[in-house]
Amino acid sequence: MDYSKFGNMMERNRIESFKKWPFDDKKACSVKKMAEAGFYWSGNEREPDTVTCFVCNKTLDGWEPTDDPWKEHAKHAPQCNFVKYGRKEADLTVQEFINVFSVAVKARMDKHFNKTLEDFRKCAEKEKEKLLLGK
Repeated sequence: MDYSKFGNMMERNRIESFKKWPFDDKKACSVKKMAEAGFYWSGNEREPDTVTCFVCNKTLDGWEPTDDPWKEHAKHAPQCNFVKYGRKEADLTVQEFINVFSVAVKARMDKHFNKTLEDFRKCAEKEKEKLLLGK
């Protein structure tokens, strides 16, 4: 199966997203543990320890080597559907995974829709001004 089309919604893709993660596999916040807790790497050269949840979109940075990804995720985003299950992807039932996946897809669709709607509003306002000014 080609998992690449699912982007950061799949754990294996989240693991692959960690290009410049500053902590090794021996740390509590290793790449594998971060991905298991729902995070993908969203950092850059200046802030290499920045991650975002694939479900709730919560972005966290300032990680310490001893930070537990699940505890930090729950602390900063207790409303996250993935955190509520409290288990890595492989330990979810099929129905639980579908529930989480559905929430993540809906959030992406809502974000895209809202951006498209805002772009349309801006365009409509500009056109309205042109009509009112006779241009």
